[in-house]
Amino acid sequence: MRSQTHPTTLPTIRNSYRPMSKLILIRHGQSLWNAANKFTGWVDIPLSERGRAEATIASCKLRDYRVNVCFTSKLIRAIETTIICLTEVDDICGGRIPIIKHESDDIDWHGWDKYDGNPNDELPIFTNAALDERYYGDLQGLNKAQTAEKYGKEQVHEWRRSYDVRPPGGESLEDTQKRVVPYFNSRILPHIQNGENVMVSAHGNSLRAIIMKLENLSPEEVPGVELETAVPIIYDVEASGQFTSKVILK
Repeated sequence: MRSQTHPTTLPTIRNSYRPMSKLILIRHGQSLWNAANKFTGWVDIPLSERGRAEATIASCKLRDYRVNVCFTSKLIRAIETTIICLTEVDDICGGRIPIIKHESDDIDWHGWDKYDGNPNDELPIFTNAALDERYYGDLQGLNKAQTAEKYGKEQVHEWRRSYDVRPPGGESLEDTQKRVVPYFNSRILPHIQNGENVMVSAHGNSLRAIIMKLENLSPEEVPGVELETAVPIIYDVEASGQFTSKVILK
């Protein structure tokens, strides 16, 4: 029987009072291609020196919070941010050791999920491609300013910020939302319903998809949501999935 570190559903707490869960959303720190003003998408670019420093600062801001479980994308910039946030300040993990959990649906499985772990001593970090950045297709690797000069600022703005327009060969924000929200509902929300504090370290567009769900934003509103690198957003979330308060730790 699997441990609770690999749940599909979690038991419902039946007592009349359940502490409000914290949902911590954090966009990765500055990557080397962020610094170079390039479209990144699914290209696996690591953090810059500034990005690592941003993640360290975020860890300090999260000092008074306790994380029970973490979810991140498959991309190294999000994973690096997660590890730095969870390890620069020991209190965040409550004395537990963060362990990346390779799930059985991972194409590179290698049997890594055979280890169930000890939830008292270890903090699970689940990685999944559903949380990856929006795929920018043919724009990946191109300089944003040069692309705007070539195609026009309005066209590039539409590719970047509209809800349902795809860049050439890529995903729209709507496409991204259609893979992010089902994963949130099936894998992340059950931990919130179980009263746990959850961290999600991901990307501008995958996090916009979660925020769109939480805040019930319209397709016209969500493209305007701005997310700074490595700035934690804290939601108090009820078991129903409704949030009651939001704090941005700038």
